[in-house]
Amino acid sequence: MGSRAQAKWGPGSSCPAGPAAVTPHQDATFLYTEPLGRVLGVWIALEDATLENGCLWFIPGSHTSEVTRRMVRAPAGSVTGTRFLGSEPDWDDNLFVPTPVQRGALVLIHGQVAHKSEKNLSDRSRQAYTFHLMESAGTTWSPENWLQPTAELPFPPLYT
Repeated sequence: MGSRAQAKWGPGSSCPAGPAAVTPHQDATFLYTEPLGRVLGVWIALEDATLENGCLWFIPGSHTSEVTRRMVRAPAGSVTGTRFLGSEPDWDDNLFVPTPVQRGALVLIHGQVAHKSEKNLSDRSRQAYTFHLMESAGTTWSPENWLQPTAELPFPPLYT
């Protein structure tokens, strides 16, 4: 992150015992910038993340992938607040690599990297604290993103 990083989204990530898996995705689908590559996910394991309790999985090298699907704000008057544009990437499930980590580990996630988590098959939870950062200098936050700053709730700068 360069001269003016801003916090964008968080906190929280929870994987109690038994929930559904998190499908493969790129964070830039939901948090789009121009140019791409300016969003960084921060994922801090509050508990061990294992194969059994739903650790993160990544496709190595996928940070160079295009973003072919975006979640955007729906037009005023729509039943839902958001909609998807573009096509869902067809990720090869065999390319995903599990990334178990111990409690306290910090995982940085490039906005374009494909990642997922499998269903928690254990009787233990897998709590994590997550948020996203964006380099604001020379970056345009899409006005179509579901998350928008307001005068009352601006995106806070991390430093000045």
